[in-house]
Amino acid sequence: MNYLRPELLDRLAREHALGTLQGGARRRFERLLQGSPAARMALGTWQERLGPLAASLPPLEPREQVWQGLEQRLFPAAAAAAPARRGWLAALLSGRTWGGALAGVLLCVLLLRAQPGLIGMEPASDGLPASYVGLLTDASGKPTVLASSRRHGRTLTVKMLQPVAVPAGRVAQLWALPREGAPFPVGVVPASGSARVTLADSSEKLFFGVPRLAVSFEPAPAAPGSAPSAEFVLTGNCVKLW
Repeated sequence: MNYLRPELLDRLAREHALGTLQGGARRRFERLLQGSPAARMALGTWQERLGPLAASLPPLEPREQVWQGLEQRLFPAAAAAAPARRGWLAALLSGRTWGGALAGVLLCVLLLRAQPGLIGMEPASDGLPASYVGLLTDASGKPTVLASSRRHGRTLTVKMLQPVAVPAGRVAQLWALPREGAPFPVGVVPASGSARVTLADSSEKLFFGVPRLAVSFEPAPAAPGSAPSAEFVLTGNCVKLW
């Protein structure tokens, strides 16, 4: 398989940046990164594209069992002798600490993309296409829907990061939530996998004043001018990438 085909390379880089590339495919792509500038550039592009969405994700605090497992693996003797010490490890690896570390990593990625000469890298010659991107999460804060469209495009690409249980006889309707005015329908998203939604107008006209997106379960695809009839089950930020 030719992993350097542009469309395949872009898909692998996107999945790696999202964290959804697993198993042998992830290991093969990471080996490819070591010897392919094109692969590193594709990954850097997706990391930069998804970077502004990091702020929309709430910190996730691991369960108590996770701390116990970490302490037993890292410090088996201490874990057996003094279970009360678990508190310091939890504090060290808290969601706040991890959030700060990840923010630092993201900052480094963005800095190296902007100033590759800092470590002797060749500057990238390609430009990131201007796009509108939305990342929606469920009630627990887990990323669920990634939606993107070129700034002047009329198609929205939707990627389901985890399956959604759409009730029988309902559809998952995507809504735009403008700063001013009522929500308006964008299109129907799938329960899983990917889809391309045809927009009623260009992204620039539709999403220019839209900071948030949401999904509700509706009895049928919403018609232009209609309003949500149910509570939102997914919500997230919509940002401009240019």
